[in-house]
Amino acid sequence: MKIIDLAPGDDRLISDLLPVLLQLRPHLTEDLFRQVYEEGHGQGLRFTAAYGDDGVCVGAAGWRVLVNTVALRALYVDDLVTASDARSTGVGHHLLAHLQEHARESGCHLFTLDSGTHRTDAHRFYLRERMAISAFHFQKDVG
Repeated sequence: MKIIDLAPGDDRLISDLLPVLLQLRPHLTEDLFRQVYEEGHGQGLRFTAAYGDDGVCVGAAGWRVLVNTVALRALYVDDLVTASDARSTGVGHHLLAHLQEHARESGCHLFTLDSGTHRTDAHRFYLRERMAISAFHFQKDVG
């Protein structure tokens, strides 16, 4: 498996990563994804792709380093998805390990992510990866 951090403007963001990301974020279009990354990159948003031995993208992660009063410095994972036909093959584990190494290199104290309440398979995976459920995430539509 090969894991690559993709810079803005890299054609693989659209050709390789986006089709996998759409399995988690089906509301995205190519244009919307470009807009989000253009604005989000200035806020620290980065994307990482995992490739199988055949050169096909099998995993995607969106992440950023945050500094706040809660965690002080944390790597927060916005998106983490393994292609449906590659689940339970170690892709998620390798992506998490890669991102946790970024966290250590960035001086982070925590590695965090949110997961929708309906994603019970993902929750089992995160618990197997020794992640703890540390908070509830609340939201309210204001638009």
